[in-house]
This record gives sequence, structure tokens and C-alpha cells, in this order.
Amino acid sequence: MNAPDPASAGRRNFLRSSALAGGGLVLGFYLNGTGNAAEQVAKPAAAPGAEFKPNAFIRIGRDGIVTLVSKQPEIGQGIKTSLPAVIAEELEVSWKDVRIVQGDLDPAYGRQSAGGSTSTPTNYEDFRRLGATAKAMLVEAAARAWKVPPGECFAADSAVHHRPSKRRLGYGQLVEAAAALPVPDAKSVQVKDPKDFKLLGKRIGGVDNHAVVTGQPLFGVDTRLPGMLYAVYEKSPVFGGKVRRANLEAIKALPGVKDAFVIEGTADLRGLLPGVAIVAESTWAAWSARKQMQVEWDEGRFADHSWAGFVAEAQRLGKQPGATTLRKDGDVNAALAGATRTVEAAYSYPFISHASIEPQNCTAWFKDGSLELWAPTQNPAAGQELVTATLGIPKDRIVLHITRSGGGFGRRLSADYIVEAAAIARKVAAPVKLTWTREDDLRHDHFRAAGFHFLRGGTDAKGRLIAWHNHFVTFANPITRDGKSTLQPGSGGSLSGDEFPGRWVDNCLLEQSAIECGVPMGPWRAPGSNVFAWVFHSFIDELAHAAGRDPLEFRLEILGDKAIMPGSGERGTPYDVSRMRRVLLDVAEKSGWGKRKFPKGQGQGIAFHFSHRGYIAEVAEVTVARDGSLKLDRVVVSTDIGAQIVNLSGAENQVEGSIVDGLGTLMFPELNIERGRIVQGNFNEYPLIRIPDAPARVEVHFVKTDYPVTGLGEPAFPPLAPAVCNAIFAAIGKRVRQLPLSRTDLRWS
Repeated sequence: MNAPDPASAGRRNFLRSSALAGGGLVLGFYLNGTGNAAEQVAKPAAAPGAEFKPNAFIRIGRDGIVTLVSKQPEIGQGIKTSLPAVIAEELEVSWKDVRIVQGDLDPAYGRQSAGGSTSTPTNYEDFRRLGATAKAMLVEAAARAWKVPPGECFAADSAVHHRPSKRRLGYGQLVEAAAALPVPDAKSVQVKDPKDFKLLGKRIGGVDNHAVVTGQPLFGVDTRLPGMLYAVYEKSPVFGGKVRRANLEAIKALPGVKDAFVIEGTADLRGLLPGVAIVAESTWAAWSARKQMQVEWDEGRFADHSWAGFVAEAQRLGKQPGATTLRKDGDVNAALAGATRTVEAAYSYPFISHASIEPQNCTAWFKDGSLELWAPTQNPAAGQELVTATLGIPKDRIVLHITRSGGGFGRRLSADYIVEAAAIARKVAAPVKLTWTREDDLRHDHFRAAGFHFLRGGTDAKGRLIAWHNHFVTFANPITRDGKSTLQPGSGGSLSGDEFPGRWVDNCLLEQSAIECGVPMGPWRAPGSNVFAWVFHSFIDELAHAAGRDPLEFRLEILGDKAIMPGSGERGTPYDVSRMRRVLLDVAEKSGWGKRKFPKGQGQGIAFHFSHRGYIAEVAEVTVARDGSLKLDRVVVSTDIGAQIVNLSGAENQVEGSIVDGLGTLMFPELNIERGRIVQGNFNEYPLIRIPDAPARVEVHFVKTDYPVTGLGEPAFPPLAPAVCNAIFAAIGKRVRQLPLSRTDLRWS
């Protein structure tokens, strides 16, 4: 498994060598409508059945087997099944004839990342045309063979059929002829009418399901190479700390240890941090040696930071005007002074970890100036770029194999573990696998940003919302930009001036202040929205109840009857009010909103949110026992993610997974910081949701509209927490203003 020398392997050469490796028709986005397929990817080899590693999206072999490449990283969201299914639908190939392989990082595939629920919307139409292009060429090849007009032919079940004569040619019989044809202009290719879909919109089992449940080696942590060594990497317990000295000679003398050395690292909190590497003959030997390692750290200037200190600073800042004004409409103070009802509240949430079940890991092999990587990554290009920027290895000398990830949730958009493995491998004359411990994973995550919201709101005599003020205190890391030191809020730690109900309230003031910290922050499932929805839709519920209004009616009144609410500012996003009203009314109908009288201890709550192109509304029904224990009895979800559900079972799974994940995130996780250190280290201190805590019932409804198809991995997550907390208030009259939920005493009598 020597790393190939990619120095001269440009995109075209990758494709040529792949086509030459085995017979068949190979197509990819690189086709530009000029010349013919054979000229662009080289003529197919004569030997059938040869091994073939595709570097384009479709390969049809002489045996009729269709191999489709999944270019996006698979992190459990099902993209390895759903995007190839889009090609298969337009190609008219039987799913039983399809084989799917994971593509490596390759410029021929275009953008390769799994984040922001973007994989489906950015690839759906292109993948349809790709499948339709291949089908058109196969139909043309069959028509020429039969000497009939192409209009008399149609494709179905992995074959081309001639209507008048009922003749049939399987795809495998047509590949050589099709490969010699001119490639049609993509704009001229006719895609199917969705009403004729046979595969899309149906339930399709995940292509890796059997391998996952039977423990087959799919994940990064499963990587095995001949002669492989195993590494651990000890970093400062305080973020940004540096190594002063370590007992390296004593560690090198331990059984099974091959080497131990210091890596100087960089000042980038999300890059290659300074640390000490141990390389050994087994993971156990490396981990055992680590327990005997003694490192003296220069802990740096963040060693006195603590969560208690952050809370005190947030309280101080919250009483002052915000450092930055994000939106200012009307006169909030005057409107509040004249309001019939006013409400003030402070909401807060802690730093939390991604806690993906598979800890961070990467296998690296540095040989003859080239680097080969095997990584469970959501953003392989970022890993390649970070290695190049940090270690100076040219991009064209880095090969990155994308493995399946055991969970991502945004954590694997970062590439610190990849550059760590690369830095270690550069000092070792063998392939080496770096594996983080659970403690590494929890204490050196790129965390969800914590935050504090100081809110004021007012309603008039008719119970209408007339004033909204939010001072958001967030966290920021020091960075250097244009030669100057500045503070950059963490991912999900910046509030938009358009955030609901900004744009809707005549008197609206949105402000932001930042607390400097050394805690590295990164994207966390539905960044920003995952906490903003909880804050805003909980406070809206407070205002509705204070005004004596039905929470659904109150929300519909705020939304108003405009079709579109334009975005403001350079990055403002238009908000389709009609779509949100539709899902709100749909979820109210499906849940029987307002039609049941709940006894004390039971209640119903509602919330909605627009994020990642998806319009989602949810109703939660809860039971709160007298001792304060909570049971989520039912969740009803109404989603509008456009005109087409690609894989129905996958879509349902994404929504149900969002509900379970949202509930677990609401109930349990929090990280404490003392002396600049994350206190929690494992799941005994950082509990996750268990089966008994899961919702008893989740009902998923898709509202089909004529809008472009979008993703679903993130937009169903944000409304869950406010819906549950609003239901808790309806049940026992207590407001939840601090996360996690375990911080609030729900006992009642």
C-alpha cells in the first residue's frame, strides 16, 4: 500500500489512468460537451473484469454492474446512499446492479465536504444530469446498433429497450459503443419528471448497513497497514500551553515504545498545538507509556480562566450597552416604557463537546517526500490545506483517503488530528496511526460556543409584540488579522441582525459583546441555530403567556402575512414567511394543538426555526412527575425541505435523530472550566442520552413544495429544545432559562 506519487497526477491523468485500468464507460463532471467520452478519459482496455478504482462518478462494466462513486464524506447522515441514488434514478439502473465506493479527496469530484446540510442541495441537480447524460449515451448507442431512431428506445432496469420490436440490450453490452459517442451538452439532456421516479422518495437501506452492524472495517479507527505503528499525542491541559521539558528518555526505554519526541506546534488553537508524541508497537503500549510521562508545561495566559469567571464577566457586560450594535429599529426603550406587558429574562448555555462515538484518529504514512492519509473527516480539503500550511508538504504530494466517520456533528470539519498524525509520521519511517483517548476528545474538542442572552420584550394592550431587545454576550478567540491582534467569535457565536424576530418587530435592538477566551470553538450541529432557537422561541413563549395569548396564534401574528421577508446586510438571507406559516399550521393540525386539556404535570409546547434552507416546526408533549423527572411523550415535526425527499427512510432517520440528539443536548451536557482546563474527561462525567430518556413517539411529516431540494441533517435540530421547554412551562409553570435542563429543579407539588 505504498503511497502513489501524485506529483504529476493531474485531474485528467487521474481519469485516464482509471479508465485504462478496466473496461467500461466512465463519466464525471469534467465532461464538457466537446469531443467524445473515449477521447476525454482514454479508450477502455480490452481486458474485461480488471480491478478498477474510479476517479469519475460512474463506471459501467461489461458485466452490467454500475459502480458509482460517493464523493462526500459519510458521517452517518446517509449521503453515501442518497446521492448515488439520484444518479441511479436518472440512469434507470436497477439498484441491485449498483455498487457504491467511497471517493478519495480528488479535484475531479469538485467540493467534498459534509457540513451545513449542503451535500444534497449543492449536488442534486448536477447528479441528476450526470445520470441522465449516461442514459442518453446508452440509448443512442443502442439505437445505432439497431439502426432505429433513439425516440423509439427507452431505458429501464439497467437496459435499453426498443418499443416496436421489444428488443433489449443490457448496459454492459453497450459500454464500448457508448464510450465512443459525443458527449451531449448537459443543458440538452432531459431529466425525468419526478412523478416518474421509481427510486427517489422511497425507502432505501443504507449501503453500509450490513457492514456496520456486523463490525466490518469501515471507520478511520479500523485502518490497518503492514508494519504500522501506533501513536498518542499529549497536549497541554491548558489551551495554548507549550512544552518546557518531558522525560523522553525514560519513555523511550519502556516496553514496546519505538520513539518519543516533542513537537513544537503552532499558536493556532485549532491547528497543530504543541505536544509530546509517543510512538509504539501497539495502541496499548503507547497509552501505557503515556501514563508514565511527565511533562512540565508553560501554561500560558489562559491558565487563570474559569467558567465561574466567565459567568461573572457576562453578568457585568450584560448590564452595559453592547460593544457592537447588530440591529436597531425604532426606539426600544420608549416602546418598552409604553408597553402594557414587559418581560425581562437572562438565558445561558455552557460550552459542550461533540462527543462523537469514534474519537479523533488518523493514519499517516510519509515516504519519499509524499504523504498518504486515512482519516474520518468531514472536510478532507481542509485537512490537506492545514498540513500544507503547517508542514510545508505540497498539496499535490498529499493523498487523502476518506474513511467513514463514527459521528461528526461538525467536529470533523476541523483537521487538528490530521495535522498531528502528519507531523508524527514525518518523524517515523513507517505508517503510524494516531488515536485519541476519550479524555483527549472531550478536553481538546473544538467546542460549541457558550453564551449569555439578556432579553427584554414588550406587548401592547392587544397582546401584540412591540419591542424586543437582546444583548448577546459571546466568546471570542484572539487572532492576528492584517498584522493586528483582534478577537474572533467562535463558530456559532455571532448573532445576525436578521435573527428572528429581527426584521419583524418595529422596535428591535440586537447587541453583542465578546469575552476573550482560549477555548477553541468550532461548528456544532446547526451552528448558532442550535441555541438561538431555544433562547428566542422560549422568550417568545414567555411574552405570549404574559400577554394572555395562545403561543401558536402569537407566533403567526409575529410572522405576519408577507410572502418574503428580505434579508438585510451583505449576507442577509431572505425568509419565506409563507413556507414557515405552512409548516406551523401543519404541525398544529397534526398534533391537535389546543384541542386537548392536559392535567397538571403534562403540557404541550410549540416552536419553529429556519436554518440550513429548511423550514421546520415542532410540537412537544411532556410529562413532568412530581419528583421533577421528565418524559418526552410525543414530538410532532413538520418539515419543508423542498420538492423532493431523496431517500424517505434516510430523511425520517435524520429528523428522528435530530429529535433524540436535541433532547439529549437539552438535558445533559455541560463542561466546566477551572484553571484554564476542561474538568470533564469521560462519559461518567459527561453523560449522554440513553434509551430510557428517548422520546416515546416521534411523528415526522414532510410538506412537499416546489422549492429546490435541500438537506436535513441540521434544520430539524433547533426547534426541539424550545418546544420541550415551552411544554414544561405549560405542564408545571416553570421556565427553563439555563442549559442543561438538569440545572433546573422541575419538582412540583
